[in-house]
Amino acid sequence: MLTALRTRAVAAHRWFRAFRRTRPFWGAVWLVLGGWTVLKFSLSSVQLIVSTGFGGVAGYLTGGGMILSGLVPLAAPRQRYTFGLIGALLAVVSLVVSNLGGFLAGMALGVLGGSMMVGWGPKRPRRAPRRPPHPAQETP
Repeated sequence: MLTALRTRAVAAHRWFRAFRRTRPFWGAVWLVLGGWTVLKFSLSSVQLIVSTGFGGVAGYLTGGGMILSGLVPLAAPRQRYTFGLIGALLAVVSLVVSNLGGFLAGMALGVLGGSMMVGWGPKRPRRAPRRPPHPAQETP
């Protein structure tokens, strides 16, 4: 029983490691965390949001958009550039529309995550090491 559990845990760790290395994982984590922070600091009662109109909804839209921009590249890594830019742009917009972007923390995390997503590239296979030419084959 214990060995089967250990085998499953090792297999799950290998799967997660492969998943993490083939996607912009850390950029997504920071962008989602920044979106959550913006969303958390813009929470208020529904009556206040309805009465203030777009100003009240803007915090929800930017925070939710940042979270969505962080999650989409985990499912579709080729879209990392587009959603990284959208997430970073929403993070900067949150500075104006949502309590200084989650009191600057959400904005900073969002910009960091978006830029990490844009800069991420798939892992390239290693090259074979170059061998120096054989001394007998050198021409003077």
